[in-house]
Amino acid sequence: MAQDMTLLWGSGSPPCWRVMIALEEKNLQGYNQKLLSFEKMEHKSQEVIDINPRGQLPSFKHGDVIVNESYAACFYLESQFKSQGNKLIPDSPAEQALMYQRMFEGLTFYEKLNAVIYYNWFVPEGERHDSALNRNREALVTELNLWEGYLQKLGSGSHLAGPSFSLVDVTVFPTVATLFRFGLSAEKYPKLGEYYALLKERPSVKASWPPHWLENLKGQDTLKDM
Repeated sequence: MAQDMTLLWGSGSPPCWRVMIALEEKNLQGYNQKLLSFEKMEHKSQEVIDINPRGQLPSFKHGDVIVNESYAACFYLESQFKSQGNKLIPDSPAEQALMYQRMFEGLTFYEKLNAVIYYNWFVPEGERHDSALNRNREALVTELNLWEGYLQKLGSGSHLAGPSFSLVDVTVFPTVATLFRFGLSAEKYPKLGEYYALLKERPSVKASWPPHWLENLKGQDTLKDM
């Protein structure tokens, strides 16, 4: 079944990583894949546009079915391969509701992270202002404290919706990993640090770890003073 799938992706992109974790969790290794470079603007190539008119990664195809939005692709994989690999939507109504809630909050979390770490990428040089970046940093700190509180409430060793690994972990862990890649302090955010340490050893996460992170273990220090 995986041989009918094609994934075009970029290393270190949380949306791409979400889909790759989901594929691993559903035991769908062996899919066709191609690593593209954002720096070389390969995500705007005709190869990508043919699958994804927005010129974005991931671009995902299963047979004649195209699902490019990362959350949609994760839902699709769980729905189509429900009985294969690991179950990613819990049965408990309370856990399921929390999973959906935190998944969509995770989009805000990802946006607020990007507004800080990629500020210079998104904003042209002549339009950059320290006051705007400081506002973005303050908004990210508020968001970090929110997630720190969520994990505190769930207790030690918990996943984001409770005891089970679920779709919310598939979709939000790449954001958390990016935070630490960019220098976030696990001492200042111990619950997020604990969650990161728990999940980074999960087989699906290790198998899909961004290759350029493995080549350069150091990362960056953009968030070290957060």
